[in-house]
Amino acid sequence: MDATAVHFAAAARLLGDTARARGLVVPAFRSPPRRSGAARTLRRWSGGGATVSVEVRGRPYEAVVADMVEGVVVANRVEGPDATRLRTALWAAVLEGEGGTMAAA
Repeated sequence: MDATAVHFAAAARLLGDTARARGLVVPAFRSPPRRSGAARTLRRWSGGGATVSVEVRGRPYEAVVADMVEGVVVANRVEGPDATRLRTALWAAVLEGEGGTMAAA
């Protein structure tokens, strides 16, 4: 299933809620990236914020969500086992929030 703007917005909300609940920085999400040909970019802002830009058009939903999840991890500079736990929690939030539709697709 290809991603849509509605899927992107829903995933951004779920990922943001999960990051916030863990006391992490919630990056802004936008599409498409300004850099031509890039699937995902991250821009850091002074004060600790970040913008994760992801190409949505013509890409599978799972690939878009994977880029968004990785954007949250990188924006928060989480590494090692903590990064693995964070990725797992972020994916779980999206799967639960979507009612398991991604797993069924």
